[in-house]
Amino acid sequence: MEDNKMKEGFLEKGNANFESRVYEKKDSLLDHMEINVIEAEKRENGALNIRDFYTVYLIETKVTDPEFNGAFSKISALWRRYSEFELLRTYLEVTYPYVVLPPLPEKKVMYTWQKVASDTFDPDFVDRRRAGLENFLLRVASHPVISHDHLFIGFLQQEEGWRESIKETGYLQLAESKLKALSVSVRLKQPDKRFEAIKNYGNELQSNLSNLLRVRARMVERLYGIHKLHANYGRIFSEWSAKEKEMGDGLQKAGHYLDSYAAGIDIPLEEEELFADQLKEYLFFAGALQSVCRRQEMLQYHLERAESAVASRTTEKDNVQKGKTGLMTRLFGSADTDEVRELKVNLLDQRIQEGKSSIRNAQEELNDFAANALIDIERFQHQKVIDLRETLAGYVVLQVKMCRKGLQTWTHIRDCLEAIP
Repeated sequence: MEDNKMKEGFLEKGNANFESRVYEKKDSLLDHMEINVIEAEKRENGALNIRDFYTVYLIETKVTDPEFNGAFSKISALWRRYSEFELLRTYLEVTYPYVVLPPLPEKKVMYTWQKVASDTFDPDFVDRRRAGLENFLLRVASHPVISHDHLFIGFLQQEEGWRESIKETGYLQLAESKLKALSVSVRLKQPDKRFEAIKNYGNELQSNLSNLLRVRARMVERLYGIHKLHANYGRIFSEWSAKEKEMGDGLQKAGHYLDSYAAGIDIPLEEEELFADQLKEYLFFAGALQSVCRRQEMLQYHLERAESAVASRTTEKDNVQKGKTGLMTRLFGSADTDEVRELKVNLLDQRIQEGKSSIRNAQEELNDFAANALIDIERFQHQKVIDLRETLAGYVVLQVKMCRKGLQTWTHIRDCLEAIP
């Protein structure tokens, strides 16, 4: 019951309270610099029959604040591969584990339908990915903490040596160990109910968006097919018009309107794919939110392990002091001398003190993480409400425009048929 209240409280914040709250404007890189991913280019390496094709993206930056000194140069332009974007995001994930990191656009097409190409080198897919990568950079550049990271700025402007700089941080080893830890399921004695509610919300957000995108793909598939079937209407009316003298002009005009209606669905559905991409971004954002919760669980788990170890050694020390013997001693009839017992007590005392120090460090790390994570989750939640409201409203407007187009087409057809003498 209490868990449900925590969850409901979080959801309420995610809707009404987060809209009305006034947020303090914090400085970010985007306040000082313009960032654009302006084009994509297909390249190849290798020779003879062994060739590897890949796509690179041109990033342009321009410092707009003359007093800003955090950039490598005032204007820059450089090419980056998708794999380098992945490298950057992994580095940020390891360095700022409490941040709900912006996701990269999909690597392969998800929730496809017949008109959406699944080829990753298809021009439409490449351009949508270009837009998604630009959005990723803008998201990072508008974040009050990670936008000022010098390696992020280097990614934007440092053409030579950036990969070497990021490897020198040793993040690869940290990333490997942390990813292994995140993949392990842990059972906590006292889970933090705040993060439990957030994790459950992230699961539901992911599920709802996934279902929405799946239904949307089925609907757009049928909508496209229905519009294209109107071309058959157009062909029939056009052929019929050739056989009729009095009705010919009216039937021919009606056929033209139907042909136009059938062909007119392509552009609106291309626009709709942009809305789908925006929903996919928050589908992946939900995964980032869950990752933050899993990191909190691992820190909580390490704290509980440290507490259990101290409790176990304290019990062992008490038993030694009371002269209680272990299993081996009882079996073989030997007993510890006072000197041996004192030595054991001193050793256990030392380990208990070390354990208490580990508890303090783990508690401090957990508290710092939780405080920073909750602040960033609040920031994310506020931005999510704004973005999804805008996306869904835009999607509705597009559907209304398509319905009006259909109504207008059939109104014209009616007028054509009524004009037949």
